[in-house]
Amino acid sequence: MKKLDQVYEGKAKKVFKTDDANLLIVDYKDDATAFNGVKKGTIIGKGAINNRMTNHFMRLLEQAGVPTHYVEELTDRETLVKNVKIIPLEVIVRNIAAGSFSKRFGVKEGTVFRKPTLEFSYKNDELGDPMINDSQIYAIDLAKPSELALIREYALRINEFLKSTLFECGITLVDFKLEFGKTSDGVIILADEISPDTCRFWDAKTGEKLDKDRFRQDLGNVEGAYQEMSRRIFGK
Repeated sequence: MKKLDQVYEGKAKKVFKTDDANLLIVDYKDDATAFNGVKKGTIIGKGAINNRMTNHFMRLLEQAGVPTHYVEELTDRETLVKNVKIIPLEVIVRNIAAGSFSKRFGVKEGTVFRKPTLEFSYKNDELGDPMINDSQIYAIDLAKPSELALIREYALRINEFLKSTLFECGITLVDFKLEFGKTSDGVIILADEISPDTCRFWDAKTGEKLDKDRFRQDLGNVEGAYQEMSRRIFGK
């Protein structure tokens, strides 16, 4: 597989064309941002950890019946993925109150929900990724009702799968963000990543934060948290 021109660079990843129009190469960076890019920094080793962890979870999800963009891990930081058109929705699943949910609704961080909550944000940096409801999604034609229903179903299935998988590693899955895309033939599949950048992971016994909140909140030992998550999942 030949790596060609870069077609995209985001906050955490670069994307390159290949000599197959249906495949892309994703390159994970050590760059870290928070608050829509206002805070910037570097988390040494993050790219390699996020790449490996994302691929691990996506392989497991494929086996569990959730289609993903994953094809093959190429290097520590690079992965071959299916070329999809990203649906401009951030799909957020929450099991416990934290972050913006606590701030918006005045709910104490750590409050466990009776059932998972699911919310959508319009993926648009210029607008600040505003929250959006089903009716608004249909109004601006981001997804059809049947597509949104499938995305919702996948998101909740992913949540249950990740919760149980992480619990075995002594980790509580607080919340996480997903993105989905459409293949050239219109099939909706999971894309983007599943990592400490996009999830809130707490130690199940101590409540210690093992994710990007350590960077957001200046808690220190950011690299150590990512390394600990890698150790919990891969055992080394």
